[in-house]
Amino acid sequence: MIRNLTVETHGPACHDVTGRVSDWLREIGARDGIVTLMIRHTSCSLLITENADPDVQRDLLEWLDRIAPPADYPAMSWLRHRDEGPDDMPAHLKAAVLPVSLQIPVSGGRMMLGTWQGIHLVEHRRAPHSRQIAAAFHSLG
Repeated sequence: MIRNLTVETHGPACHDVTGRVSDWLREIGARDGIVTLMIRHTSCSLLITENADPDVQRDLLEWLDRIAPPADYPAMSWLRHRDEGPDDMPAHLKAAVLPVSLQIPVSGGRMMLGTWQGIHLVEHRRAPHSRQIAAAFHSLG
C-alpha cells in the first residue's frame, strides 16, 4: 500500500504527522509490517523526536539555524546557491544532516514508537510550501 501525504507549511517548524500516519495505517487495515516514509523535497526533513515538550522542537530549530543560518548572514556570504532566496542553500544543508526517510515497525496496526516519540516533518524554508511525504506499508503477514 502506498499513499502520498500532503503537509502545508508556513515557515520553519516541526509539523507532527504521527496522527496522520496512524490514521492511514488504520484506514488500510495494517497489521504487522513496516511503514516507510520519505519526504519528496530537498529542503525539509523527516525526524522522529520528542512530541511531549514543544521546547524540544524549538531548540532543534534554533540549533539548525546556528549551524546553517540564512545566506544573508555575513558568516554565510560564501554560499552560492540562492536561487530561491537566502534560506535556499541553508535549507539544503539542514536536510543533509537530518533524515529524509524513516522506517518504523508496525505491530497489530500500531507504529512501535516510544512513549515520547512522534514523527515530524521539519520545514527548513521561510516561505509557505506544500510538502509531500511518500508513505508505503510493507506487510509482514
